[in-house]
Amino acid sequence: MDDQTLRPAVGSIEAGYLFEFREDGVYLTIYPDAADGLAFELSDIRQVLHDHGVIDYDIITLSQIVREAAGEPRKLASSYGSPEDMAELEKQQQVQKEEKPVEEDQKKAGIIVDISHDKMLATIRYDTNVGRLLPTYEEVRQALQDAGVTYGINPDAIKKGIESLSPFVAAQGQPPRHGENARIERHFDLGVKGRPKVDEYDRVDFKDMNLFVLARKGDLLAVRIPQTPGEAGRDVYGRDINARNGKPIPMPQGNNTEISGENELIALIDGQIVDTGKKISIDPHLLIKGGVGVGTGNIDFVGSVEIKGNVEAGFNVKATGDVQVGGMVSGGNVEGRNVFVNGGVNGMNRGKIRAEEDVHATFAENAEIEAGRDIYLRDVALHSMLTAGKRIYLEEKRGMIAGGKCAAGEEIRCKIVGNPASVVTRLSVGVNPQLQKKYRDLCREYKESKDRLRQINQMLNTLSKIDISRLPQERINQINALTRSQFPLAGKIKRDEQEIQALGEELSQMQNGKIRVSDTIFPGVKVSINSIIMNVQSEIMRTTLTVKDERVDIGPY
Repeated sequence: MDDQTLRPAVGSIEAGYLFEFREDGVYLTIYPDAADGLAFELSDIRQVLHDHGVIDYDIITLSQIVREAAGEPRKLASSYGSPEDMAELEKQQQVQKEEKPVEEDQKKAGIIVDISHDKMLATIRYDTNVGRLLPTYEEVRQALQDAGVTYGINPDAIKKGIESLSPFVAAQGQPPRHGENARIERHFDLGVKGRPKVDEYDRVDFKDMNLFVLARKGDLLAVRIPQTPGEAGRDVYGRDINARNGKPIPMPQGNNTEISGENELIALIDGQIVDTGKKISIDPHLLIKGGVGVGTGNIDFVGSVEIKGNVEAGFNVKATGDVQVGGMVSGGNVEGRNVFVNGGVNGMNRGKIRAEEDVHATFAENAEIEAGRDIYLRDVALHSMLTAGKRIYLEEKRGMIAGGKCAAGEEIRCKIVGNPASVVTRLSVGVNPQLQKKYRDLCREYKESKDRLRQINQMLNTLSKIDISRLPQERINQINALTRSQFPLAGKIKRDEQEIQALGEELSQMQNGKIRVSDTIFPGVKVSINSIIMNVQSEIMRTTLTVKDERVDIGPY
């Protein structure tokens, strides 16, 4: 076809192939990414050639171009014709076919073995130009052997494939199984931070904003799942294909954590969980840059808490460590081991400060402050209730106690008590108020327990006169539960008796209370030292109050 006319290219990178019709012939480009798919669909390529009048080409060359998928143009044919030329050629071929002896059409089709680009598939297709009879199973196996295919041969697929002239996959390799990388499974969820708590009734508590996630000493924080080895694969030629082993990962051990065994991360202390992605740490210190209020909600922290701002009314701060407040506590509740309030405590008759050890603040007004050890106020205590296990100090600035009640186990020190208006002010020393409260509460529980045990015994005595076998099973179960309850209750009563006796002895030994006032005690002040009471009727200057001869002694400061 010398008068061939140039025509547009057929195909694209997206299609996986490109036919170019140049002056010197037909060029075919097979792109690498599409090689695997096109290798099994040569009929589609051949159809494109047929539609564009490309007749004179070598099928083997076409197969090689497809398998190699070089991504570069390869010359496939030297000429091409028009569709009219194709029609004429087909007509001639049909006439020639009809003129052939019948026995030539009975030749077997040729067997072509196509290997995929990754050597993982061997596909059988038939060359019908040499014949159309189907080959035998043994002939296909021999063709595979000649092509070097030794692994992954599927006998069932071959038996089915020799039933028609359609291409089929005769052998398939085993792809490698790459190992999985090691990973860290975290046993906590930081995603809840900053979200208000929702209870079991779907009620949202905006005073609990989940600002941190806590861990207790000994808690399991994370587990490392080790990497796994890879499993090698094999291609259809029987050659091994290497597999990647999984990559290890270090344990994310941070501050205050330890590795248990080889793959568990444990918390060494109580505190909040800090996860940077590479390290998991436990921080025993919580820093709140602002104040505690609607923006933060209540704080309940295992460790120490530092608050730069104020604690607003109606909000709670609770910590197992120290609590430091940079501003004021205005109607809020603060509880910790030691409580430091840089400003003052304005209780608004609702807030309370409680410390296991000491409380430090500038002033207290309409406040309730309780310390297991000492209370230090730098200015005044106005109409407040101060309770300290040992001492109360107000010796800086004005150092005044006016109104309210102050109780300390050992000593109260201040400059001024009361005021010229004779405001009622109560001071009590010589008895640990917390110990005394514990003693009273325990005595009340002891009495309630004894009353309960007496009632149980009376009921059981009454029931012993009844034939309980005639009672309903539910009632019998109640009687049995009642019988069992008397034994732990009796044990509790015995333990309470021992503790009440010990507390009583401890309280009786506290006889050295004193009050030291460096300036003035005004009338209206009521003093109790070792349970000895004195009402101040006139001003007392620079004095130390103690108990001597069963009365309050007014001594020099």
